[in-house]
Amino acid sequence: MGLSERNLQRSSRDFRELLPESVREGDGVRQALTHRSAGGRNNERLEFLGDAVLGLVIADALYEQLPDAPEGDLTRLRAALVNRESLAALARESGLEGTLNLGQGERKSGGQRRDSILADAVEALIGVTYREAGMQAARDFTLALYAERLGNLPSAESLKDPKTRLQEQLQGRNAELPVYEVLEVVGPDHQRRFTVSVHLPTQGWGQQGEGSSRRRAEQAAAEAALQRLQQQAQEQ
Repeated sequence: MGLSERNLQRSSRDFRELLPESVREGDGVRQALTHRSAGGRNNERLEFLGDAVLGLVIADALYEQLPDAPEGDLTRLRAALVNRESLAALARESGLEGTLNLGQGERKSGGQRRDSILADAVEALIGVTYREAGMQAARDFTLALYAERLGNLPSAESLKDPKTRLQEQLQGRNAELPVYEVLEVVGPDHQRRFTVSVHLPTQGWGQQGEGSSRRRAEQAAAEAALQRLQQQAQEQ
């Protein structure tokens, strides 16, 4: 399915305004918005390039903005900013959904709303900006996209996963580390459901969690344990 010029101009107005004029009017934007399902020249190579540029630009911005932050905090913040969900949200906010050039089957299956496709398109736009206008232009475009997020950064502590927070909290209490155990795995291979327990030896109790993978179930169990620890602290 082709990408009409009318739809391109209407739907992508926001993100196109952030692009350098030389890039905005070129054929590279069309390629950056073309998924492989559409055939021909697609955005996969540009996405590969844009991913590298994005990581560098965001890392540099965080380094400058947070001069006292340790490496671990910077790493967590960068990961939160450049992950698939964050990129897909940026794509939706900037009106990119309606501009994607997808194959008929992909479009019918809702590909224009899929996080992975939206995220790849954002990275491809960064990649084509770098290729056609240089690093400074790519940096300016990326920082314009991320202006609101960089201006409202979450705390690095809040980005730690539940297992990490639970372990650190127990270490702070000089307590034994948690022990995880898979209790049950049900469902077919493509739709597995895991139940995991986490036991806190020093506290003498445990919690359970469920998820579509062992890792997610462990995180759910750790979150449940953190909530119980918090409740106990409030009751004391």
